[in-house]
Amino acid sequence: MNLQLDPFFDLSKDCLCIADYNGYFVKINPAFISLLGYTEEELKSRLISEFIYHEDRALTASHRQRLKENVPLVNFENRYVCKSGNLVWLHWTSIPMEGEQLIYAIARDITHKKKLEAERISKLSELSKVNNKLKQLNYTTSHDLRSPLNNLLSLVNMINVDKIDDTETLELIQYIRLSAEGLKSSMDSFLDTFKNDDISAVKLREVHFKTVFEKVRNSISSLIRNAGTEFQLDFSGLKNVQFNEAYMESVLLNLITNSIKYRRPHVAPAISITTEQINGVKTLTYSDNGLGFDMDKVGHLIFNLDQRFHSKEDSKGVGLYLIHNYVTSLGGTILVDSKVDQGTTFTILFK
Repeated sequence: MNLQLDPFFDLSKDCLCIADYNGYFVKINPAFISLLGYTEEELKSRLISEFIYHEDRALTASHRQRLKENVPLVNFENRYVCKSGNLVWLHWTSIPMEGEQLIYAIARDITHKKKLEAERISKLSELSKVNNKLKQLNYTTSHDLRSPLNNLLSLVNMINVDKIDDTETLELIQYIRLSAEGLKSSMDSFLDTFKNDDISAVKLREVHFKTVFEKVRNSISSLIRNAGTEFQLDFSGLKNVQFNEAYMESVLLNLITNSIKYRRPHVAPAISITTEQINGVKTLTYSDNGLGFDMDKVGHLIFNLDQRFHSKEDSKGVGLYLIHNYVTSLGGTILVDSKVDQGTTFTILFK
């Protein structure tokens, strides 16, 4: 070998070697010797194939044959067995020199990369299993809750209101009926959604804001009334949008219930919902006068799962996560602006 190249060969951190067409190492650099753990004499005295992991020998032999036919080898990976018994993954680039009957090769140790890939695949498999279990749980819960809801509606319908003279009692019965019907309708919608395998299969349609709002308001009418909630609505700028109806119901339901749950003490919730289209951008703006957030402290956490920003016992840290997921999964964007004790504004930009 040219002596001018010896320092490059000897000092390289990559594994460099020269092999002959008979399948033996002719020259091996120190990095390769150190990696495999054999002495130079041991490596040169045995066929190269004996150091290759048995599962990779056939594939390696076929590529070696092509090298002998003067076809360079690039981006080839196989496993070698170290003297310690450990396996190492090597990424090869090999060039045949037909006139010399020699093969010049560079190998890079990618064992760590392969371990990371294996861990990633394992984690993805685990996440897939967990996701499937969650889908099944959602499907089962939505399906099984319909039975008691149907039973509740049957019981309400069995009440003979002609025998009730008290106006307040009649009103309460009507609220119960509306709430149960709204919940059943939501369950049916979500059940249809859960049957889809992925987000690309979610059914989209023209969703009318006023219709969805009225449906949500009826389903939680007693909660709205007891809190003294006031609404300011303006859907004239954009009456409908291409979206998933069940998702839209959940978005408005979670926003409204959050406004009521996190209202300021002794201050009735005041909620404004407006829609508009400006320069082709379809927007829904939702504002309330509640407790609000300190955006400098928690602004980056608002849409994360299991985040709680107020000391409410019934807070689960799920609502805003769901809203964000529904909007972004269909290509939209949701922005938030808030100040402590001054309320919060959510701006949804639809795709």
